[in-house]
Amino acid sequence: MTRFPALAVVICKMNSTISQCIAGYAADALNSLSPAQIDFLRKLPKAELHAHLNGCIPIQTLQALAQERLLSSSSLPTEVQAGIERLQNGIVLNEIHEFFGLFPAIYALTSAPEPLAVAARAVLTQFLEPSLENGDYPQAAYLELRSTPRETPEMTRLKYIETVLDEVEKYPAEKAALIVSLDRRMSDDVAKECVECAVTLKKAGRRVVGMDLCGDPLAGNMEEFAKHYRTAKKAGLRVTVHIAETKGSHVADTLQLLDFQPDRLGHATFLDAAQKDFVCNSKIGVEICLSSNLLCKTVPTLEDHHISHYLKHNHPIAICTDDTLPFRNSLISEYALLLAAPPVGLGLREDDVERIARMGMECRFKST
Repeated sequence: MTRFPALAVVICKMNSTISQCIAGYAADALNSLSPAQIDFLRKLPKAELHAHLNGCIPIQTLQALAQERLLSSSSLPTEVQAGIERLQNGIVLNEIHEFFGLFPAIYALTSAPEPLAVAARAVLTQFLEPSLENGDYPQAAYLELRSTPRETPEMTRLKYIETVLDEVEKYPAEKAALIVSLDRRMSDDVAKECVECAVTLKKAGRRVVGMDLCGDPLAGNMEEFAKHYRTAKKAGLRVTVHIAETKGSHVADTLQLLDFQPDRLGHATFLDAAQKDFVCNSKIGVEICLSSNLLCKTVPTLEDHHISHYLKHNHPIAICTDDTLPFRNSLISEYALLLAAPPVGLGLREDDVERIARMGMECRFKST
């Protein structure tokens, strides 16, 4: 019997009408559109390829997890309660590094298989299930959910991946898959273990389609990760990497990541001209997270965003949310930033937005 009966009821009630608070740049763009334009975006088949599990858990789910935690123990750690309140009240970030301080509370609430499964289920529901607020359409036609396996007293890293996969695989292969992330701060042994888990599960027919590299963009030795990504690619896993996210990103670091022969790049905000040429010539898809870049202040304005370079060169891109919880966005609202008139959006035509959506679908790491 589940240890989370009350929480199961909450999730059941949320399945068809998960409330998503849209704010900031995304809200301004969405609110500027006509009903016909919003309807166009709702019906457009879109792929979400850069959604971090722990950054996309609906606030209602976290609150329910916290309440269940209170019911089963004498108290909730102060830092967990403070973290939830901060997420609920809305986040103001002055630089990208402040973003990483948001997650200890979330990790504490998803440190066992059952609450992790609840969280994964809520994220999948948020993206893939039709909702009233989205005109009875899903946010995404396809989702590649990504997460970094964590070992806790209640689960191994393998169990972590299996738990998330159990939820992902409740959807058809053409709807959902999992990317296993390595964190730049991982030790070599932990990174090796994560790759071995991903490879083992893929060989067993589980729906792991790729590996990611994420975390503090200035941490880690990329040479040490190279062998792990070679192992992953040899096993048939695709590779995406967070790259050149900040001005402080080192050229050597970026070149090493490109040497991984990634299939896609996350953000790619500060690539220089030669690196951009390499990416375009190699036709490496780029995961674009507009609100994330603006709110983390890695891009000053939408007009200055590097998406313009890739649009100019008709280069494959995928529009993504990154972390819907702190950035208070949705996939629909990220597409609204493409369609809305300047200065709140890029002012693209509907046929251009439709072409971009097709690009995103073509960038998928399809399960084989």
